[in-house]
Amino acid sequence: MTSAGAPSAVDREQLRFARYRQSRHEALAAEFGWLTLTSLQWLGAEPTTVELLPGLWSANDSASAGGIATLTATAADNLVFAETGEPVDGSVTARLANEESLDWVRFGNIVVELAVRADRYAIRTRDLDSPVYTGFNGVPTFDFNPDLVVTGHFTAYDAERQVPIATSHPQVQSTATAVGEVSFELGGASHRLVAEPGTLGGLTLNFHDLTNGTSTYDWRKVTTAKPRPDGSVIIDFNRAINYPSAFTPYGTCPRPIRGNQIDALIEAGEKMPEE
Repeated sequence: MTSAGAPSAVDREQLRFARYRQSRHEALAAEFGWLTLTSLQWLGAEPTTVELLPGLWSANDSASAGGIATLTATAADNLVFAETGEPVDGSVTARLANEESLDWVRFGNIVVELAVRADRYAIRTRDLDSPVYTGFNGVPTFDFNPDLVVTGHFTAYDAERQVPIATSHPQVQSTATAVGEVSFELGGASHRLVAEPGTLGGLTLNFHDLTNGTSTYDWRKVTTAKPRPDGSVIIDFNRAINYPSAFTPYGTCPRPIRGNQIDALIEAGEKMPEE
């Protein structure tokens, strides 16, 4: 606190950080959120049973070829449409584009998400009885460190670039939209990260750093506000967060663009989730 009793700039930032962490906790603890994922199962051409659910499930082709997903069940199977609660009785179909998802049906405490990833149909189960969800007590984080709030400079590309990337799932490749590069100084060294679009004109920075695999997950992301007219942008690594794949093996989260490595210990933001 300042001598006059008013909070200092650091105090105010710590208060904002505490509110941010509370919002982040609430988002992760949301009903049927990422912590409730309990399976990811690819659908084949032949109707077949799947784990955790009744009914017969299939997809007749890839999404790009106009394929559809089909579920066949009877009212006695107790599958209902997630949106209306009406029972599934007979064969029902759904069509999605690549990277789209749909909360399709529900079975007791399980919501079944239909998804297309890498042009293939899959289902993911979101179960309120998942021990990851029921045992969640928050994400461990580093203490707020004002030295890891840095000013960078954003240089936009002349045009967006589509960059092939890997994801957290070995069978799913994806593409990132690169809009420019952010350069900054940290620990006496210069660093550069390729930026992807964020919200409201802001940026998303997916990155590796030297804490990965020890105190933090394999990679994290931090978002920024819209760069100022002079290209300057504030990067607050205290707000670095994990992707869902840090909590569950059933995510298909994007890995950083090749080269997005910070050769420093970013001891700020979220740590490795507790098992």
